[in-house]
Amino acid sequence: MEHSQRQCLAQSRGKQVNLQNDDLSSEESGEESSPCQEPSGTDAGVSEDGGNSVAVEHFETVLIGESKVLTAQAVNQIVHHLPPRVIGCNWKLLYTTAQHGFSLKTMYRTMDGMSSPVLLSVKDTDGQVFGAYCSTALQISKGFYGTGETFLFSFSQELKVYKWTGSNVFFVKGDVDSLTIGGGSGKFGLWLDGDLYHGGTCSCDTFNNDVLSKNEQFCIKDLEVWTFT
Repeated sequence: MEHSQRQCLAQSRGKQVNLQNDDLSSEESGEESSPCQEPSGTDAGVSEDGGNSVAVEHFETVLIGESKVLTAQAVNQIVHHLPPRVIGCNWKLLYTTAQHGFSLKTMYRTMDGMSSPVLLSVKDTDGQVFGAYCSTALQISKGFYGTGETFLFSFSQELKVYKWTGSNVFFVKGDVDSLTIGGGSGKFGLWLDGDLYHGGTCSCDTFNNDVLSKNEQFCIKDLEVWTFT
């Protein structure tokens, strides 16, 4: 799918956003209580925009499922940039191409009825690892949805995290043929096709991100979706 066909408009921090037929509706989203474990000690990371990530307490992140994409070190680095409501939660592997096959429709079905946030991780055929934290489960939608918690990330020698810039509210949009995260000016931050085989990435207004892979077009080797319990 051509870059020019990917148009985006996006989000507002702390608000649930849906874009449909160029109309923007938003609703306040309050703090959700977290059932996650209480840790001790603090640490912090740095995001791509130069700001400090949320200080997080030392704890052992428990993975329920085996990742083919993320190493233990990668998980620990990402944790520093997660919203407070999921800090200390276990990570549960919800969908993986290794087990469920390469299908966007199947991926949506594994999240049917869910509203909790998810982390999408991708490894392409060049060995590059990247993905997105999404403030709510991935789903088919008529417009963009999500909140300012959403961010993109990439491991290119070291972790780079691209937080919401506030310039638009194009967080996430899904249909049967594609999944788009981030956009603006006819470009998308991350795009995946319906077969979960091909994808694309560009710098976008939503996150002011670098190209996440080595090239703007890539082929997927492994893809995983993690939820927080």
